[in-house]
Amino acid sequence: MKLGPGLTFSWKRALGVTKAKRKISRATGVPLTRQGRRSKLGRWMGMK
Repeated sequence: MKLGPGLTFSWKRALGVTKAKRKISRATGVPLTRQGRRSKLGRWMGMK
């Protein structure tokens, strides 16, 4: 939802979903995004 130039509203941020996901990722060391998991796996396997 747009509120004006540079201002947006995110229901996920408002409910704390973003913060919770970030906290889980930092605690486990495993990214929760598909791209992050693929990148981490690729580095672990020595592909990049």
